[in-house]
Amino acid sequence: MRRLVAISSKTSKVMMALAALTITCTSLHLAASARMASLRRQQEALDESAVNNVPSPLSQSTTPAGPDTKHDGEVGAEQAGSGATQPSPAPVASAAVAFATAAVTHKREIVISIADRKLALLEDGRLLKTYPIAVGTRGTPSPDGDFVIINHAKDPVYRHGDKEIGPGKDNPLGSRWMGLSLKGYGIHGTNVQSSVGKAASHGCFRMRKQDVEELYSLVQVGDVVAIRRERDAMIAQVFASPIAPATTLAAQVTGAAETQIAAATVTTVETAQQ
Repeated sequence: MRRLVAISSKTSKVMMALAALTITCTSLHLAASARMASLRRQQEALDESAVNNVPSPLSQSTTPAGPDTKHDGEVGAEQAGSGATQPSPAPVASAAVAFATAAVTHKREIVISIADRKLALLEDGRLLKTYPIAVGTRGTPSPDGDFVIINHAKDPVYRHGDKEIGPGKDNPLGSRWMGLSLKGYGIHGTNVQSSVGKAASHGCFRMRKQDVEELYSLVQVGDVVAIRRERDAMIAQVFASPIAPATTLAAQVTGAAETQIAAATVTTVETAQQ
């Protein structure tokens, strides 16, 4: 009887140990399952947040491009090189500014025919307009050759020797002066409007007030001035027809690029060649 009780006691202890082990394993399993479920929920929340933060392609395509909007070229600049971000370009200029900038790049040239007493303005080889001019007399002839405009002045002061005349109706240079790369000679207005179209100047080229002011607004320092005394092929090509010449004068004018160009605008003109 005692032996049976002992066996029963041992069996009971083993059963209790197995039950405790089973409970422990179950607890560990449940804890692990809960942890895995928690991790899955956190990952799903992160994925959902990432999806919500991606910009919609539709919203990108419907956003108007403005000064702060990056274009493909700007993005490429940031991605180039070692990955350092490059400075963003300046805001796009307005249409008016862009047009003005493009206009500055046009090549404008002046052609003067002493024989015809006319001045022609060309842009990129195309004839824009012709003007009547006064040229030098037989005793004070106008120069011929290839020159450039080296300075210009609005309402210039005329000075010759001790004589000085300020802006106004008595100024022999009129309201505008465009000086050539031949000292003392230029294209200018006049206080004797009736002399335009005649051989009446001291060597300069006179223009009517309205014409000289218009020309002044269209040319700049550095523009080529080709002056011809005789009616050669170039003069015939420019003045024979209002149709644009086939070629520019750049190939025909030699040595003009070597001429020194004054950067400053003058207001006082000393010349006896008006």
